[in-house]
Amino acid sequence: MCGIAGIALKPGARIDPETLAALTRALAHRGPDGSGVHVSARAALVQTRLAIIDLATGDQPLFGAGSALVGNGEIYNNPELRARLGEVGFTTGSDCEPPLYLARTAADFTPDLRGMYALAIDDGQAGRVLLARDEFGIKPLYISATARGTAFASEPQALVAAGLAAPGISTARLVELLQMQFTTGSRTVFTGIDRVAPGTTLAIAGEAVTTIAHHDPVWPGEAPRDEEAALAALDAVLADSVAVHQRSDVPYGMFLSGGIDSAAILALMARLNEGKVLAMTAGFDTGTVADERDDAAASARAVGARHERIEIDAAMMWAHLPAIVAAMDDPVADYAIIPTWFLARHAKGSVKVILSGEGGDEMFAGYGRYRAAARPWPFARPMRRRGAFDGLEVLRETGQGWRAGLDEARSGVVGGSAPEGSALERAQREDIAGWLPNDLLLKLDRCLMAHAIEGRTPFVDREVARFAFALPDRLRARRGVGKYLLRRWLERHLPQARPFAPKQGFDVPVAAWIAARADELAPLVARAPIIQEMTVPGRVREIFSRAADKRAGVACWRLLFLALWHHRHGLGGSGAGSVFDVLAER
Repeated sequence: MCGIAGIALKPGARIDPETLAALTRALAHRGPDGSGVHVSARAALVQTRLAIIDLATGDQPLFGAGSALVGNGEIYNNPELRARLGEVGFTTGSDCEPPLYLARTAADFTPDLRGMYALAIDDGQAGRVLLARDEFGIKPLYISATARGTAFASEPQALVAAGLAAPGISTARLVELLQMQFTTGSRTVFTGIDRVAPGTTLAIAGEAVTTIAHHDPVWPGEAPRDEEAALAALDAVLADSVAVHQRSDVPYGMFLSGGIDSAAILALMARLNEGKVLAMTAGFDTGTVADERDDAAASARAVGARHERIEIDAAMMWAHLPAIVAAMDDPVADYAIIPTWFLARHAKGSVKVILSGEGGDEMFAGYGRYRAAARPWPFARPMRRRGAFDGLEVLRETGQGWRAGLDEARSGVVGGSAPEGSALERAQREDIAGWLPNDLLLKLDRCLMAHAIEGRTPFVDREVARFAFALPDRLRARRGVGKYLLRRWLERHLPQARPFAPKQGFDVPVAAWIAARADELAPLVARAPIIQEMTVPGRVREIFSRAADKRAGVACWRLLFLALWHHRHGLGGSGAGSVFDVLAER
């Protein structure tokens, strides 16, 4: 796990050492255990290392087969790949070394990789640079066209800090952010910086950038249609995924909520580990939202896990929110960044790897919006048909233009290369293509990497997806209950998790916290330059006066997030100090 960056150079172009040093500094939080640089006539590669596998000889760049590689992520089937490749001249035990040799024989080498990754290879034999991102987009990768060539990095802020991209910001994309809490597709909010699409491999030779391959994340495999047989198969698939996601040379633990996804991960970790599993749960100091700590504790006791609980209060949020938001350079206004960031800070003292339950809903049809979208006409409801600010008369831009990226992503799911499947499957695939990489996984990556912690997601796995999407709809959702088969499995293996209890949903008391200080916050947020540019005068203070109302509270949270985010990433502020300190800066 690391940060990577660099530039695929145009013929005759050069990159100065200070630019490489700036990239290294900007990504140091992702890899505090070391750094490396490789420069050739074709490319300059930078890596900052968080040492997880092969602590002794796994420093990067890696060299072999006439090429050099820097990588961010983990290749979970590294042992199997090494056994298959045989004696090809491996010089390290790094999980990122096999891709060097796979890329030598096939430019479209990623179908052999099971894992999460963003890779950059200076391919000396073919005279080109390869960039590859895993099919789910678990690990980030961004590119920008420059006068010297195609620059790339694990985070947009590194490209800006190194002077390889201008810090221009698209307000149209910020409207999308406010309406949906994330942005869709390949374009970021930074003009001139794009995401490499999940599952994509690019080849860069000279000034030409070519897409060599694009692989959809969801290709149904095989799964029994009988419920009992499917339960046994699910057990094998999940146990295999958790086992490979535990491959590590450093200590690991897990984040445990009161939900069934992380409870399933806990049950399997307890089965597969001889020692006690370290499980961590966050809760809040207010009774305005459900507290998951007691439910999580019951599951932890049932398997003998070592359970650590943290409490987040309003004072902690006000003190640290600017730093949390600063970590979200590709912005995600999901209030779950708050507990995720604090849990990562807590975990840093004990482990370097965390397993979590992201992806369970997307793989096994947990959200009610999937079932609503799958209803027969005319009762079906399209997903995300309404934005958070629709009808509030807060934004200057009141049209539906912000939906363009969402509509494009939706048409890509329907018309893509993967099998179309049922209406339920299409709804799931829409989220796997957009919401999962651009909200949930991005949030996890930034919040954990801010503390040099690697996040792993056993549900977001190729083999799990192939099994889940081969299941008949009735084993994914039944009688108004999502994740039916997963709930049945948990009922047998960890009934203390109460898998068929009514879903509470995860919430953070941001509305209550904001409402308590709305009079102080409203004028500070309203005067922020980006808020003045995007909102109707007077409406911000009015919406903050109603922050205790759920819908108004969501709007207030997103406006607060945007004001803090723009201060750091639009205006270049330090982000140091409390919310009130930062917003009071002139």
